[in-house]
Amino acid sequence: MAQTETEAFFHVLDQSVTILMKQLSVSYVDALIETGDNLLSQAVHVENGQPDQAAVASLQKLYQQVNVQQTDAETIRRALQLALLKAIHNDRVDPNHQMTPDSIGLLTAYLVAKLVGPDQPLSILDVAVGTGNLLTTVINQLQPTRKQALKGYGVDNDDNQLAIAAMSMDLQRSAVELFHQDAIDPLLMPKTTIAIGDLPVGYYPLDERVTQFQTRATNGHSYVHHLMMEQAMHHLQPGGWGVFLVPTTIFKSQEAQGLLKWMSSAAYLQGLLNLPANLFLDAKSQKSIVVLQKRGAKARQAGKVLLGEFPSFEDTQAFEAFTAQIDAWVSQNISR
Repeated sequence: MAQTETEAFFHVLDQSVTILMKQLSVSYVDALIETGDNLLSQAVHVENGQPDQAAVASLQKLYQQVNVQQTDAETIRRALQLALLKAIHNDRVDPNHQMTPDSIGLLTAYLVAKLVGPDQPLSILDVAVGTGNLLTTVINQLQPTRKQALKGYGVDNDDNQLAIAAMSMDLQRSAVELFHQDAIDPLLMPKTTIAIGDLPVGYYPLDERVTQFQTRATNGHSYVHHLMMEQAMHHLQPGGWGVFLVPTTIFKSQEAQGLLKWMSSAAYLQGLLNLPANLFLDAKSQKSIVVLQKRGAKARQAGKVLLGEFPSFEDTQAFEAFTAQIDAWVSQNISR
């Protein structure tokens, strides 16, 4: 049923986008944002006679096929994800702007749920929010299991990505505030209990702006994923958790020594879990999930760091066995 509803919602999005692309001479992404705004306002926006009357009638007929207020957030998120996947193909989107896959979002939500108590108030910062797929996946998975509403915050310096995220979150009725800024600059939202991020990999070009960061490079440009991890952990409440997607080789790079030195004073390295190799094109692009805990409150170093590699999601038996190991590790090592 959920798949049928998702496909029906995607059909409305895709057909509407196709009409608006022709009428407004815009990209798939821009037409998708316009479609989302139309659905939210329950009206077709017309400017300078575009779209024309015939197109408006067609769009109105399409919009009548869905009821945003009565559609659950996950159905909307999955339909938007399908539309964004088509946009990536149509618009030839930069690989750094592509979405975090659902499988990784679900694993992130699973880990957060295990690390924090069910009654603990949660606020979540995504320091590289992009189109918001990772953050909304985590919120949609966690919210039904919690007594209190989750509060989310997202940061990105790409206004196009944030426009998509804003439209997506409004349609999903997510309690998220978005901030258009460089994540390396001082963050403007309250400190949170959780930080997540599918961190961009590469160099940060503005050396003069990172002089206060402990993870800055000793020579040349610093790794942006190191800086963003430090920034996100600094913005956590004492004892808060960071769950980040990072290169599997993160502790083998030239700057690993500086990263570990920062961790030894600011956080506890509680886990490093490699993602299934078949999720990635090659070994160079393979990523892992690093689990950090900010010092303070009840936080303490686990007796044994959680290490391992997730089996292929297709191997159900092996996957269940691995998650059982994680459950056992949490019960033996984590105070909630």
